[in-house]
Amino acid sequence: MEYAVRFAAGGVVASLIAILADILRPKSVAGLLGAAPSVALATLTLAFWKHDAAYVSVEARAMILGAAALTLYSICVCQLIVRKHLSALSATTVALVLWLTVALALKLVLMG
Repeated sequence: MEYAVRFAAGGVVASLIAILADILRPKSVAGLLGAAPSVALATLTLAFWKHDAAYVSVEARAMILGAAALTLYSICVCQLIVRKHLSALSATTVALVLWLTVALALKLVLMG
């Protein structure tokens, strides 16, 4: 039954996002919208199916904080590659430390 719920929730969300992505330009933006929102919403749907709303609320907040940390990580990687001319491996390694620090700090400050 869990797989059926996961399939239905992920499929519906993925289809809606695909329609939205088809409208958006450039197409590279559409690719960003494809997987992550579908997986996140399917995960939250399953969490709500198995647990209560309070649990899902905590999960959703954690996803939002993770997205904020990932955004900073992505910006940092781009800046290190373009401005400092670091290799992709070096830039991602350095930025990974930033991501972990930001993610943990956000968790401690905002979630206790």
